[in-house]
Amino acid sequence: MKKYDHYLALDWAQSNMAVAHAVKDSDQVETIDVVSDIKALKSYLKQFRGTKILTFEETSPAHWLYTELVDVVDEIIVCEPYANHMMKTGPKTDRVDAIKLLKLLRNNMLKPVFHCTDEFVNVRKIVSAYDDLITSIVQLKNRRSAVFRARGKRVGGELDLREDRFVVENLEALILSHEELRLKYEKEFRNIHRKNKMVKNLGTLPGIGLINSVKIAAAVIDPKRFSHKTGFWLYCGLQKYELISGGRSYGKRSPRFSRKLKCVFKTAALITTRMEKGPLKNYYQDLIKNRNYPEHQARHAVARRIAALALGVMKSNKEFEFKEQAC
Repeated sequence: MKKYDHYLALDWAQSNMAVAHAVKDSDQVETIDVVSDIKALKSYLKQFRGTKILTFEETSPAHWLYTELVDVVDEIIVCEPYANHMMKTGPKTDRVDAIKLLKLLRNNMLKPVFHCTDEFVNVRKIVSAYDDLITSIVQLKNRRSAVFRARGKRVGGELDLREDRFVVENLEALILSHEELRLKYEKEFRNIHRKNKMVKNLGTLPGIGLINSVKIAAAVIDPKRFSHKTGFWLYCGLQKYELISGGRSYGKRSPRFSRKLKCVFKTAALITTRMEKGPLKNYYQDLIKNRNYPEHQARHAVARRIAALALGVMKSNKEFEFKEQAC
């Protein structure tokens, strides 16, 4: 890890902020715990002369803090709270948490979370809101179906009780309003697809449509984050860590991963394997017939192949072109 003149750790809350500070080659730690104020925080950071590194945990305001402070210090590490097990021991106050975070920073024991100043990162908010909307639509439709099933009828059948009809009418009104919102989101996705070349290129991949191409681009932003496809598979939940001790394997463990991307690539694999023909359909059939893969393992292999192709498309900044050796 590069040496800095000043090491700073921030514990930010809506009501107060605690900052721990230490200089290089010194074990003395100074802390402040004051009312949260971004202008005051900037002034505090600017007073230090020399190189500065700042860290804080990934929370709701983390990206806002990153964009506000990225020009004030030399480096910012937004770290993953889940990995900071040291924070769970001993007393807990904002001042104590800031000191512990500083110790982890100086010992290079933080796991960074990707942040950048690219404006496209804001598309994540649209994608997240769209996913919430789809979840709500599914829940409403399930509730409507439950009303009919409770009376032994198919959805859309005639209901005898006035109370049942009243509930269904209101549920259908909500579904209709949600569907109208869904169309607005999809219109926004088409605008993003038209303006962003990475999204356009991802849309040429088999099984990846308009919406999923936006989801991939919004989650990845910068494909150079991943030096190899294995790292991208781990990020997408398509690869597991092997647990080995004393030369003996104790199975595998799933890493923390993006559930959104795993869903995208698993869905794409399901779509491509159900096609009558296609570049990945032949690969899927070869795995089953010639390599004796069970169907679920073959689909998983196809999902990994699509993810690897997606990473290649993003890094090359070119559309997908089918080549026999690629699939």
